[in-house]
Amino acid sequence: MTSCVEKYGNKVESFITRIFGQVGNYVSTKPRQTIVLSFLLTAICGAGFARWTTENRAEKLWVPQDTIAEIETRIYESYFGSSSRFNTIIIQADTARDNVLTRERLEAAIKMHLEIETNKATVEGDDYTLLDLCTSGGSCVSRFDGVCRCLVSSILRQWNYDLATFQNDTDFMTTLNAYGSKEDLTAVLGNPVFDDDSGTLLSAQAFTLSYFLDDRTAEAGSDEKGTDADPINEGWEKDVFLATVESVPSNFTSLSVDYLAGRSFSDEFGSAISGDLFLVQVAYVVVFLFLGANLGRIIPGPESRWTMSLAALFMVGLSTGAGFGLSSAFGLFFGPVHSLLPFILLGIGVDDAFVIVNAFDRERSGSRKGESNDDLAKRGARALARAGASITVTSFTDLVAFAISASSSLPALASFCAYASVGIVFLWIFASTFFTASLVLDERRQRDNRRECLCWLTRKKGGLEEDDENEGEGEGNDGKFHEGNVSLYFRNVHAPTILSRFGKVVVCLFFSALLGLGIWGALNLSVENTERAFIPSGSYLTDYINAADKYYPSSGIDLDFIFEGSSSIYEKRVALSELDTRLSGKSSQPPYIAEPTSERTYRNVMAGLRNYLTSQGTAAIGGATLGADNWPTSESDFVSTIKAYASITGPGAVYFQDVSYSDDGIQIDAIRVQSSYVALTKTKNNGYVIDDAVKQIDAMDETRELISSWGDELPTAYPYSQNFIGIEGFKIIRYELFFNVALALVAVAVIVLVTVASPVTAFLITINVAFCIVEILGFMYFLDIAIDSVSVINIVLSVGLSIDYSAHIGHSFMTKGGDNKDRRVLEALSDIGAAVLSGAATTFLAVVVLLFSSSYVFATLSKQFALTVGFGVIHGLVLLPVLLSLVGPKAFETAEMPRGISKVDKKVGDDHDLALEHDA
Repeated sequence: MTSCVEKYGNKVESFITRIFGQVGNYVSTKPRQTIVLSFLLTAICGAGFARWTTENRAEKLWVPQDTIAEIETRIYESYFGSSSRFNTIIIQADTARDNVLTRERLEAAIKMHLEIETNKATVEGDDYTLLDLCTSGGSCVSRFDGVCRCLVSSILRQWNYDLATFQNDTDFMTTLNAYGSKEDLTAVLGNPVFDDDSGTLLSAQAFTLSYFLDDRTAEAGSDEKGTDADPINEGWEKDVFLATVESVPSNFTSLSVDYLAGRSFSDEFGSAISGDLFLVQVAYVVVFLFLGANLGRIIPGPESRWTMSLAALFMVGLSTGAGFGLSSAFGLFFGPVHSLLPFILLGIGVDDAFVIVNAFDRERSGSRKGESNDDLAKRGARALARAGASITVTSFTDLVAFAISASSSLPALASFCAYASVGIVFLWIFASTFFTASLVLDERRQRDNRRECLCWLTRKKGGLEEDDENEGEGEGNDGKFHEGNVSLYFRNVHAPTILSRFGKVVVCLFFSALLGLGIWGALNLSVENTERAFIPSGSYLTDYINAADKYYPSSGIDLDFIFEGSSSIYEKRVALSELDTRLSGKSSQPPYIAEPTSERTYRNVMAGLRNYLTSQGTAAIGGATLGADNWPTSESDFVSTIKAYASITGPGAVYFQDVSYSDDGIQIDAIRVQSSYVALTKTKNNGYVIDDAVKQIDAMDETRELISSWGDELPTAYPYSQNFIGIEGFKIIRYELFFNVALALVAVAVIVLVTVASPVTAFLITINVAFCIVEILGFMYFLDIAIDSVSVINIVLSVGLSIDYSAHIGHSFMTKGGDNKDRRVLEALSDIGAAVLSGAATTFLAVVVLLFSSSYVFATLSKQFALTVGFGVIHGLVLLPVLLSLVGPKAFETAEMPRGISKVDKKVGDDHDLALEHDA
């Protein structure tokens, strides 16, 4: 008696088969019209490109919006504006480990600086120098004009960045020792050496020279364009800063430099991506060649399908164009990782192409030369009815897997998955229409003995009549379909091996061990800040980072404390001036704030003002009356005093940008105290130093807790760091990964249940895919792939791609009749296994090309794709068949009964002919 579930399954299968049969009939009857309509649909959707928008800003891509860090950033920028662009040089001696603090080398460094200061960059017809672009707020020893009003940081300020002043200094080391305390010098010098008795600086191996430029992205309208483009500053950095430092080996031979410009990361990362686009093109060529070689015969002529290989690539192209256009029309932005989408659609589309061609071949009951156009139309209808349900199951599961992640709080992941979802819908449509129509036309070409590419020309000999004399893959002497070598492998070798009693035990034990390894690796998988990995090997940026780690190992992320409210700041002036006591002793554990012992790690305008008032009074800064505590006696006097002290020409010019005033200038809106974290890095097993995302998260969270603990003892305060927005992304990305994967698996289970219409088969497919994902995560750990913005996208892709291999086998199993589950599994593998394996092999070959990539994005993609294809195909072709043979459900009512006997049937001799026995 048929159960309700089985009745439901039969109805679903019959409905899908009927619908696709009707579609196949129309497409096969009117193939040319179908192809024209496909291009027309793509053109209509392409109109959406009129709303095309891009987004390249990291804070708008990889960080949840409206986070605490975003709020803190808005508060900070409301008082102190956007952060400056940073350009820095680590200056060393030309000979490794030599003393860089010699007269010759310091003089060369000043000359190099003067080139940077005076050289011009021409951008859009206007000339710019450093003085035009620099951030104000610098200070020198005895000057306040020229470059000394710019925020430039270096020991060279001791000579006002002036060559004549340095050359006239007869005791330059004494001048250098006057820079500050031993802690101040240690903070700005690399490996300094001090006299043990006097503490006098004797030598150092490196020092820094840093330039800060005002951010000009708003002037360029970059916010509206979704980029961080700053063409004026970028032009100066290229034509002046980078040009000067690159000339050091020839122009300043006593020096060696490592350097970083504001544009460096985008330049180096962009060049790596651009260089690897060639590999993507090679991957497409590999896919074309493999498709052509496997869809039909390699040599063009009868049975060859090179045109269909091209049609498969056109199908992916049409899906990409229509999907991108419609996504743009919906207002979705296009980000850097979206360029991977054509590659993803290629992997899915190739799989569909093999399934449709396999069904089209298996529905041939006679020789092509005897088929009329009506016969081909009927075969096309039967073929699409056969393949339609299978590609519908995989397309809808892929669609749901991506659509679930389209709700991610990470904007880049959400937009990427939305684009992918739309693209998959069009891939499903064009596979059923455009590709099938192309296949019908190609079948007509073969029937009419026309040439492969020059299809309007008829071959004079070597046609089907001649070809029928030699049985080949696909068509034999009788003109009927005969299984190819791969299908015969599944029938005669693969299925009998894994379905034997011993084979089932081995398979279960092997996959149990594989799952155990996957679980262990997945539990050890961590979130890491892989920003350094995006830099291609051999880049000057790598040299700079290594030099910074070597000479400044304790230097970390900048941190600012923002205090609000004029009255509150005045009332709590003493506590503010002693803030260093609250920050001391927190460097070795969260929040990892560097000890406030040098100007590099602690700069507090209130402490500076306190020290000045104690030693100098107010005579030179307005003459306000001081009280017993050595502070001005009224808030208004306090405001006027700090304005005079921290002015660009005042004694506290270094604090010029650390105070924000009200529009009328009579009140203080906020002050900032600049601090720093220690180096939040770790050394991996391979010896590489990387940023430690866990420490960064702990540092951010504990800093906020620290501020909260101050209560009313200090004015209202907020922390700010440029890195906090990125750290917020690290904080949520692990949760996003596992939540989205789990949700996608649940949704996939529901879709498989609805489309495959068998609870048992749906459960086995879902659990099979879940095992596959766990193992991919586990082996990411073994391959040293961390959870980051790139790998989290690829894991979502893995859910969509790995389901395909299992869903095809599971659905095919349900369409094979009989009571012998082993035989049904064998028939399913013989039917669809070759198509599944060919699709996986095509994707894998394309991935192998990308393994040679120099960019982190493509290298990581290729490794994870290889894992997905490898695990997906062995789960689909090995584990799932064994599970179905053990606990698989009954077949659909419309299932086809097997013909002949096989090795998995009882009482079959080893010498039996195991190929399908067709009715005469």
